[in-house]
Amino acid sequence: MFDALDALVLARAQFAFTVSFHFLFPAFSIGLASYLMVLEGLWLATERGVYANLFRYWLKIFAVVFAMGVVSGIVMSYQFGTNWSVFSDKAGPVIGPLMAYEVLTAFFLEAGFLGVMLFGIDKVGRKLHFAATCAVAVGTFISAFWILSVNSWMQTPTGYEIGANGQFLPGPSWLAIIFNPSFPYRLVHTVLAAYLTTALAVGGVGAWHLLRDRANPGARTMFSMAMWMATIVAPIQIFAGDQHGLNTLEHQPVKVMAMEGHYDSHPHGAPLILFGIPDSAHKRINYAIEIPKASSLILKHDPNAPLKGLDSVPDADQPPVGIVFWAFRVMVGLGFSMLGLGAWSLLARSRRKLHDWSWLHRAALVMGPSGFVAVLAGWIVTEVGRQPFTIYGLLRTAHSASPLDAPAVAASLAAFAIVYFSVFGMGIWYLLHLMKKPPEAHETALDGAPIRTAGITPAPAIEGGE
Repeated sequence: MFDALDALVLARAQFAFTVSFHFLFPAFSIGLASYLMVLEGLWLATERGVYANLFRYWLKIFAVVFAMGVVSGIVMSYQFGTNWSVFSDKAGPVIGPLMAYEVLTAFFLEAGFLGVMLFGIDKVGRKLHFAATCAVAVGTFISAFWILSVNSWMQTPTGYEIGANGQFLPGPSWLAIIFNPSFPYRLVHTVLAAYLTTALAVGGVGAWHLLRDRANPGARTMFSMAMWMATIVAPIQIFAGDQHGLNTLEHQPVKVMAMEGHYDSHPHGAPLILFGIPDSAHKRINYAIEIPKASSLILKHDPNAPLKGLDSVPDADQPPVGIVFWAFRVMVGLGFSMLGLGAWSLLARSRRKLHDWSWLHRAALVMGPSGFVAVLAGWIVTEVGRQPFTIYGLLRTAHSASPLDAPAVAASLAAFAIVYFSVFGMGIWYLLHLMKKPPEAHETALDGAPIRTAGITPAPAIEGGE
């Protein structure tokens, strides 16, 4: 027989399931929109048809990804009213306007220019079409801006007042709400993650086609561009992640305790636990492999600096340590793997073997989905690490849910699972089908016409992107 606790767990599982599906698509479309903008800009600047070919190739993929992101986002948002009505009532005066700003700015901008971008290649001028592509790319970033502002406010709430009925009301300055303490760090970290996710996906597709036809100019160009992005952005992302972690230590120290696996306080320097098995029943990490005092060195820049552990926090205020602990290590491990792939590609490039080292291509192919895994792991760290609160330190998750019976939530969760795996499974299969096709080998303009040059000899297509 279901009880109230089961209903809460099921509601959380349903939101986690739907938002996990949804998060994959914006993580791809944000970076892919910018990639399309770069490709079209390079085509306009160089008249190299290989960039036009790649623009058309990835434009079809972007259209499918964008559509699935919109549909999954609409479905997910309904749960605020069905499963989390208490949260919506209490936080609505703050959350509602921020979500409305996202629709009025980002979504309208994307929707207004998406049609021109998708269907206006041979119907409008080059400059207008490029402006539409830029508008869609900017719109995806603005969308990320507002959504992350909402999420960051729930993590580090500021600028609010508590009304007589217990509602969170906006204070005298909306800027304090929008630019809450964790927002700048979360925005940079998430947008860089989207760019890395796209770079690795593009690199994986390029590697797939290079393993089959090393001379394909489109595969060579997309692989080269993707590896440049991985080489440049991966170390920046690691630095941004470190700064985000320091900010989290300041404002959400309990989350960092769970990430680090620190059940006990360490008054004379905390170890960095690389691996181990969290045992919450006995408040310890079994089979821990650790570096003495390294955690204090990373977090406090002093190996002897004291760090508090979960023994200083009531059990009722602690997140599930095992989930946060392992998700954090998956995210960090993949981040350093991306750094290694970028360094490997840089070595190959320096020896003019970027398109010849088949083992590099195989590694890039394996790493192709890693960005999606990393962003999901990061989301799990962020959201599960915030528990047991929806608004950190102020509103508990148990007090945010709608008064629903567990069988009703279970039925909707089962329906979501069936529909999502069917519909989005087919969508992902179609995306893989599109990616399996090699990009065009002959150079054409964006309207599909052959490249015509007047007294200009284009560079050989095989050298594009080096």
